[in-house]
Amino acid sequence: MSSRGGRQSMSELRYRRLLEHNQRLREDLARPRIRVSEAAASLIRYCKTTKDHLVPSVWGPVTKADDVYGQQKAGGGCCSIQ
Repeated sequence: MSSRGGRQSMSELRYRRLLEHNQRLREDLARPRIRVSEAAASLIRYCKTTKDHLVPSVWGPVTKADDVYGQQKAGGGCCSIQ
């Protein structure tokens, strides 16, 4: 009798694993997708329109007002010791 009960639990375990795998596949199928060509075009567009101040040879020199990597103004710290 115990071998029969073991078989039943093994088949139930397999069935449960298949159901979980099927659910993961359904979730993967429902994930929004775009074509590779659209993703590549979007990436190229982003790289052409977003300035990278660390590459001045491409974008030209950066003014101090536009330099996000430059030193911050004095007195603009976030901490004070009393």
